[in-house]
Order: sequence, then structure tokens, then C-alpha cells
Amino acid sequence: MSDPTPENPGEPAPGIALPIRIEAVPWEEFSHGARFGMRYQALSEHAGASQITVCMEVLEPGRQANQQHYHLLEEEHVLVLEGTMTVRLGERDFEVSPGHYVCFPAGQKVGHALINHSEQPCRYLVLGNPHPHDVVVFTETGRVGVRLTGEGYRSAQTQGYWEDVNA
Repeated sequence: MSDPTPENPGEPAPGIALPIRIEAVPWEEFSHGARFGMRYQALSEHAGASQITVCMEVLEPGRQANQQHYHLLEEEHVLVLEGTMTVRLGERDFEVSPGHYVCFPAGQKVGHALINHSEQPCRYLVLGNPHPHDVVVFTETGRVGVRLTGEGYRSAQTQGYWEDVNA
């Protein structure tokens, strides 16, 4: 048997991840109405990763990748490879193109979103550290997603620590 290569990986030893070709990773698509949607390849998942997420994403003209949001425990990174898009950070917009990199640190309490206002697709890498207990705040709607419980709440519906407790 020949030495393993990315084109001919052979059988890896248990616990060993081999190189993959990006072209071999299937494309998935997310869409919600006319505003939201993108195509992506879950590279890290396909390669066997468990602690870091790496996705190749393509954002078509006129689309927004996700709702404007921020994470309390997860960090996200974006590296633009082709095309241009707008990074919305709170109320500010930044046009980014190949060679631009942006980090959304965990706990940075300002929402971010990726929007393609150009006439060409934008291709970029997204890296992050998935966290099973993450809390995501959606700044446009006030929704708060609690991954641990799998539920969403409205931030306007807060409750004091002693509220509704009989002493």
C-alpha cells in the first residue's frame, strides 16, 4: 500500500485525522425569506474536529448571513477571501474585502452581522469555538437564545432575583 495522500488517504490509525480536500466537503444552504441566507461547507466537522468550528461560507448579493447578534461564551472570526461585504457592528458598517479579518470576541456586547451589498458573491472563512452553554443575544429582536436549554427568551421580559418569591 502507498503512503497516504489527500487524494488517497488510506485508512487512518484510530484518533488520527488526515488532510481533506475542500472540494470533497458537501455544500449546505441556509435560507429564511428574501433577506437571510448563505451557502457553507462545514470543513471542521467533515475533518473530525470537536473543539473549533471552521466553515467556508458564500454570501450572495443582497443577502445577510444571520440575524445581528453577539455571543456571551463563543468567539467568532471572519477572514474574507473573495468579493466584498459589509460587517455591521452595532450601528456602524464596515466594508471588507479580501485580506480583511475581523474578530467578534465572546462577551463583546454589540451585535454583528454580515451583509452583501455588492453585486458579486463574497466568500470567506468563519472560525469559532462552539460552547454547549452559550447565550446568544439577538440585538434587533431582543431575543436571547440559551443553548443549554434550547430555548429563546425576550430580553425585555426580565425578572428580578426575588420577584415572585414568597418570603
